[in-house]
Amino acid sequence: MLLGAASTAPAIPPNAGFRLAAFGALLVVVLFAGYGLGRLNNGTATSATSAAGATTAAGAAGATTSAGSAGATTAAGAAGSASQAGTNPAAPAPSASVIDESQPHTHGVTVPVPGANTAGAAVGGLSLSSSGLTLTPVSTTFEPGHSQKLEFVIHGPGGAPVTTYAIVHDKPLHLIVIRRDLTGFQHVHPAMAPDGTWSVDLTLDDPGSYRMIADFTALVGGTQLATTLGSDLTVAGNYAPVTLPDPARATTTESYKIGYEGTPGTESTQPLLMTVTDDSGKPVTVEPYLGAFGHLVVLRQNDLAYVHVHPESQLIDGKIKFWLTAPSPGTYRMFLDFQTAGKVHTAAWTVVVS
Repeated sequence: MLLGAASTAPAIPPNAGFRLAAFGALLVVVLFAGYGLGRLNNGTATSATSAAGATTAAGAAGATTSAGSAGATTAAGAAGSASQAGTNPAAPAPSASVIDESQPHTHGVTVPVPGANTAGAAVGGLSLSSSGLTLTPVSTTFEPGHSQKLEFVIHGPGGAPVTTYAIVHDKPLHLIVIRRDLTGFQHVHPAMAPDGTWSVDLTLDDPGSYRMIADFTALVGGTQLATTLGSDLTVAGNYAPVTLPDPARATTTESYKIGYEGTPGTESTQPLLMTVTDDSGKPVTVEPYLGAFGHLVVLRQNDLAYVHVHPESQLIDGKIKFWLTAPSPGTYRMFLDFQTAGKVHTAAWTVVVS
């Protein structure tokens, strides 16, 4: 009958409500778990990014602290550290000088890699290309004892010659030339033609292989690139290497005796105090030369790794005070350019760093 037919409709199971509630609860759990995982993943990525930024910033801060002890960091190095730290500073405007002359500082160094072994100072002059810049000599062969024009070009990242440079210590480019046995040192200042070709008259007395090291700050796209590049020169003839003098605290040049106090090391920056006296031992007052009381070039034996150090802005009891970290243990030759009575002199020492 009809009523009976109606009563034959399937009845709702007694536990259907429980199953529906359980399904709903499970759905809520899944939704919240997915949301939580998304938050967790985002949080982890953010934390990792923050940690990386903090690590790099700490490295940059460490470099700044080290520079405070050893001297001011070059503007290009500071800009690179700031960029790595995530501050994304605006590109520095071209400047007449990128060096704070009131602070001691070092040229020829590279920015250390965060987390790398930082014992010893970084060096420059070992490569003909760095920071997108390339040193291209026009000619590299010289006749011994004859004045000859050395010409070269600094090419930028796009291959075009670089023609704009910052003035650093009164010059847009400093050039060191030295024979592979650390003799025949010259510190000269080429002139640049409008097309970007640098040139200087150079006399190399003795046959052998020489190294030219160009130390400059190029202005490329409004960015200052403090760079040190090197290339080899050859003087024809029979090469007779010269044995380096033994290490000593004092040396002579012309009528002057020059001594130094302090011990260079690799673990920390150490002070070096240079004293200039005359034949009678009376202290001689040195004069500013190229924006400083002295220029100290340190070259490592065998590979000629290069460090160029400038002193504190004031004499200390008549002495020139530098701060130096040696790149590694080994034998070095130190060259000090100083000026007295309007004339520039160069003193040299052999130094063994243990």
